[in-house]
Amino acid sequence: MMKVNENFLDKFTITSLKNQVLKNAYGNDETFVASLDPRTLFIWYVLFGIIPWFITNYWVLAGLFIFVAITTKLARTVPLILFVFCIGLLSETGFLFLFILLFGGDWSALIPVLQLTLKIGVVSLASITTFAGMDPDKLSNGLLSIGLPDQFAFSISYGYRILPIIMEEFQSVNLSYRLRGVQPDSNGFMGKIRFIMYQLKIVMRSFYPLMLNMAKRSRTTVEALEIKGYRNSMTDPRVKKMKLKTLNFTSKDLAFLASSVLYFALVVTAALIAPKLV
Repeated sequence: MMKVNENFLDKFTITSLKNQVLKNAYGNDETFVASLDPRTLFIWYVLFGIIPWFITNYWVLAGLFIFVAITTKLARTVPLILFVFCIGLLSETGFLFLFILLFGGDWSALIPVLQLTLKIGVVSLASITTFAGMDPDKLSNGLLSIGLPDQFAFSISYGYRILPIIMEEFQSVNLSYRLRGVQPDSNGFMGKIRFIMYQLKIVMRSFYPLMLNMAKRSRTTVEALEIKGYRNSMTDPRVKKMKLKTLNFTSKDLAFLASSVLYFALVVTAALIAPKLV
């Protein structure tokens, strides 16, 4: 039990969280999903990230969930993202069912709750597969290629690029609070709980100075972009053409979309035929 607690605390550190976030944003370039054209992933996301909201058949949703779980594995999503996904999905289902029971519902309400949970699970895993498999430049160029405004595409790319700076700044502020404070003893079960509460308290205190420091850095970045002529380049069609030159729709993209559509059709067909055979 002590070894399990120590391993958990080793993973629950700012450095480990920072490494996993950066790996998810920049460390998936060699995966199968990352090799696909961003426009392919956008089309695939419409199929598995939007259409499931309008599906009510449990077998279809279960089949789609299995497929997007496989694609999430192919995208090599970091454990932190999967952990947050599982916690959010289970807590959402549990609290929703608890409120149903508190307001006079019974156990029969569990079935529609499970349907909603399956929908959220499919859409969430599809989102993780799509956006975890693209680096900032590919995502920005993909949004630009489907006709979204340049400012919007750049803001997405800038958000990815400033992520390492935010993590470094947060770590600096966090370490400064830890140097000025007294870390509680982490021996025993209650010691582990006190240590986790101490970490959460420091995280909450670090938020306000982090925002102030990042506001200063953002202003410096905006001024540097203006000096380099960023505003004029946004309206130049030659710049847009040069950015989109890297996009290439290959036979791999076509095979991925065709296999996904075929699987979707097979799952729907099987769900419609199965009740008639029983």
